[in-house]
Amino acid sequence: MRRLAEFTTFRLGGPIGDYHALTSRDEVLAFFRDAPSETLVLGGGSNLVPADDGYPGTVAHLRTTGVRIDDAGSGEALVTAEAGEPWDAFVQATLEAGLSGLEALSGIPGSVGATPIQNVGAYGAEVAQTIEHVEVLDRATGQLERLNAEECGFGYRDSRFKRAAQGTGTTPQIVLAVTFRLPVSPLSAPVAYAELARTLGVQPGERAEAARVREAVLSLRRGKGMVLDENDHDSWSAGSFFTNPVVEVAQVPEGAVAFGQPDGRMKVSAAWLIAHAGFEKGHRLPGSRAALSSKHTLALTNRGDATTEEVLELARAVRAGVRERFGITLVPEPQLIRCAL
Repeated sequence: MRRLAEFTTFRLGGPIGDYHALTSRDEVLAFFRDAPSETLVLGGGSNLVPADDGYPGTVAHLRTTGVRIDDAGSGEALVTAEAGEPWDAFVQATLEAGLSGLEALSGIPGSVGATPIQNVGAYGAEVAQTIEHVEVLDRATGQLERLNAEECGFGYRDSRFKRAAQGTGTTPQIVLAVTFRLPVSPLSAPVAYAELARTLGVQPGERAEAARVREAVLSLRRGKGMVLDENDHDSWSAGSFFTNPVVEVAQVPEGAVAFGQPDGRMKVSAAWLIAHAGFEKGHRLPGSRAALSSKHTLALTNRGDATTEEVLELARAVRAGVRERFGITLVPEPQLIRCAL
């Protein structure tokens, strides 16, 4: 029997009742004509925390691949990738094709189809900035639909797809492919993240060679255990476990790392809150096989054979500590499947 731990970067999750790997668009469409309504849709498994007792129902693993580049005129291209295309390989392929815009999102594990669900972001960029449209299968009607960026309802690490799947992993709309509008240019998008700008030796808002930005991002991510490495337990995770909370200005702790938001509120660094609530890198509960990363306090990690419950116990302790110290409640970023904080 297959286990979800085989397919998640956290290496967590128990047995699967009925596993199906779907490798072509035709297979996906045929499968979902008769699939159970509670089918769990699996992509790269980089943003899931599944229960120890697994998923007793049906799991559909989207493994479709393929990339198409079309000239959009005015120095831009429309790049379409099938849902199962590995994300980082796709980013590299766009740069090799002379396109830019995704370089700051290098090194993120998972598949292309998952990126609009989470509105994946890092180093001052998020996919909502470049997505042209998302092709989906509406399970209720069996029809294919094309949703533009506005219709996807993107928010900070959020989308209509994530809200529909909250807590179950099932969704009424299956992402089949994602199309990005990217400039034909060797230069990156404006560098928006201060740490990345310092690494590149540029000012925030300036551009750099896109390939150099990618290498800088990969280096920064490796230093935080955020690039998958079978031999590095710090990368046995779902990346950042908590989102950066957005709070009123008066709620920002003194000295906290925080960034202004368009609505006048502030986005506070969750890593800063965790560290200043007394949780050091490598922190673990007595006897637990889960721990905070030894490189970055925002990542909860599996040190080899941890259980989901051990990870959740650590997450609860961190959340409670931050809430007690600062009055701010952290919200988990990954999807929790048949389990909860």
